[in-house]
Amino acid sequence: MRSVRDVAVIDVGSNSIRLVLYRVEGRAIWTVFNEKVLAGLGRDMAETGRLAPDGVTSALGALRRFRSVLDGVRPDEIYTAATAAVRDAHDRMDFIGRVRSETGFRLRVLSGEDEARFAALGVAAGNPGASGVVGDLGGSSLELTRLDHGTPGDGVTLPLGPFALNLTRPFDVDAVGRTVSAVIAPVAARFQTEVFHAVGGAWRNLALVHMNAGAYPLQVVQQYEMSAADALDVARFVARQSKTSLERIPGLSKKRAETLPSAAVVLLALIERLGVKRVAISAYGVREGLLLDSMSPDVRARDPLVEGCATLTGRDATSEDFAPALEAWLTPLWSSLPPLFDEARQRVLLAAACRLATLGAHLHPDHRADLAFDLVLRAPIAGQSHPERAFLAIVVFNRYTALTANPEPGAVGKLLTAEQLARARALGAALRLGCELSGRSAVLLAGSTLSQSKGELLLTVKASSADILLGEQVNKRAVQLASALGLMLKIRMR
Repeated sequence: MRSVRDVAVIDVGSNSIRLVLYRVEGRAIWTVFNEKVLAGLGRDMAETGRLAPDGVTSALGALRRFRSVLDGVRPDEIYTAATAAVRDAHDRMDFIGRVRSETGFRLRVLSGEDEARFAALGVAAGNPGASGVVGDLGGSSLELTRLDHGTPGDGVTLPLGPFALNLTRPFDVDAVGRTVSAVIAPVAARFQTEVFHAVGGAWRNLALVHMNAGAYPLQVVQQYEMSAADALDVARFVARQSKTSLERIPGLSKKRAETLPSAAVVLLALIERLGVKRVAISAYGVREGLLLDSMSPDVRARDPLVEGCATLTGRDATSEDFAPALEAWLTPLWSSLPPLFDEARQRVLLAAACRLATLGAHLHPDHRADLAFDLVLRAPIAGQSHPERAFLAIVVFNRYTALTANPEPGAVGKLLTAEQLARARALGAALRLGCELSGRSAVLLAGSTLSQSKGELLLTVKASSADILLGEQVNKRAVQLASALGLMLKIRMR
């Protein structure tokens, strides 16, 4: 059984104060409420060493509202985390005391090492096999952490947030660049990496600028990737734009426009100093790292893509045992096909696809293929690359239709090769056959097997289950699958 928890995280950052409510279903993390106030607590830190007075007022007001929300919602658990500004402020104890007396929240002030570790765990929450260096850029600090297949290692915190840089106007790109490079230089050798995992709202907005410039078809920042050359180009462009110019860019947060040039300069220095070859954007960070850290080892070991697809299907599933049975039924055929992703991902994609086999079953048959396609392409499910998103979206589309067209040919064509597209259509046809052959019953499905041999698609049915072949629909679906695979259909009894 999949455990279900409602969890609240209050994140008191140097720039923003945020409340996020999550539904945690096993390894799957769903955001159900997200509210942010840009209080600017750390705005005066570089000059005064104290929290900004107006920022304190805004923060306390936001936290009192959050207290009211949580009194109504009553989540199972509440986590709090305060980061660099509160950690480093001379008046931090006064602020922590006021928060306690006015809201009842006991703020957990993260050390720089803890903040770095939780940011890395957040990346692992969204991409469990990730390796490289994680960089979490907040209002006052930058945390760098090594990550080895989802396990955090060496970490450091650096005063490289826009507030810590004590930025003045007009913004001097070259002067800020020299400052940033000087801060990074002593740790550059420790954090050399080919893959840099960028965490934080500023870098997510840089990714949106790059998406818009290249007319990228999928506006999903999680696991969006840029080559070092592309990341350098967009960072150089943003670093030299005025606040007004940045505010005119479609999709860019106007509230980020003032600090975005400094974030771009930091990214430029990191790419050059750390030898970065590829930048991967993570929509997951410290908050999701706290959630991952709270999970039991067996839950953490599960695949977030498979778990996410299972929970996304939710109400459409007839039983919990059908998806694993469908996966086992399709494995002999699937494993006999040449891999178009690496073999480990092939297995995960099959498992995920089988969890999506009943998604949208309750929707109107004239529209469910399109609706299921759009949902899977954009659903906030962790643990998948953008090509894998497109692959699974085509699978669920062809689960409900034999049409070779799809709702977004531009996006699919950019993300998938012709071979991957054809394979996704075939897998969709296979799901359709398995569901209709068995009536979505694991017991009935066990009365047959599916494989290929010598140019034939072999559907083998036990003699005691022969009646499941009656009716034209099953034969029609089997023919469609054979055609999608370029095979001849052979049905036999045993």
